[in-house]
This record gives sequence, structure tokens and C-alpha cells, in this order.
Amino acid sequence: MKVLLIALAATMLAAPAHAISRYNSQGMSCGQVQAAVQREGAVILRYRSARNPSLTLYDRYVSGGRFCSVGEVAVGSSVPTRDDRSCYVLTCKSYDRENVFRFRD
Repeated sequence: MKVLLIALAATMLAAPAHAISRYNSQGMSCGQVQAAVQREGAVILRYRSARNPSLTLYDRYVSGGRFCSVGEVAVGSSVPTRDDRSCYVLTCKSYDRENVFRFRD
């Protein structure tokens, strides 16, 4: 039994880590951004703030609600892209359990 537990622990340590990819959305077209999100399920997109270009903004974007935590839902959002348009993507937001239609930031 002890050997089995040691083998199981060694197997778990050898499993590859699933790191989340990070992309600069302003260096990609909208199609590339949406393809990356669909392909990987969840990515971090970063971009410069429109109001203060010295600030870099970022968030986690997902391909669907199954990539959100418990108590969160996937809602529509947009990010700036290289082709100068707002690109539609999904992000996870917490929701108020008493009023499902009101999201918390």
C-alpha cells in the first residue's frame, strides 16, 4: 500500500502544470484573440488603458461558463485589438445570489 501511495504521489508531481497563457490583445486581430480564447479555454489578455495609456489593464477571459468559478457566470465584454475595433469576449463575474440579474464588481 505504501508503494502505491508513493507511486501515485510521483505521478502527480510529474503531471504537466496547466499555466494560463498571457497575450497582448492590441498586438492581435480580433479573430486571433477569439481563436486563442476558444483554443485554450481561458487566457489573460492585457492592453493599454484608453483613458491613461501609461496603465496596462488585464483580465481573465474564457470561452464559456464552465471555466468560471462557483458563484460566477460568463458575461460579455470587449477588448481593444490591433484592427482598431472592440472585440467581443467573455469574462467571469460574480453575481448577487439574491438578485441574479445584478453583477458585482
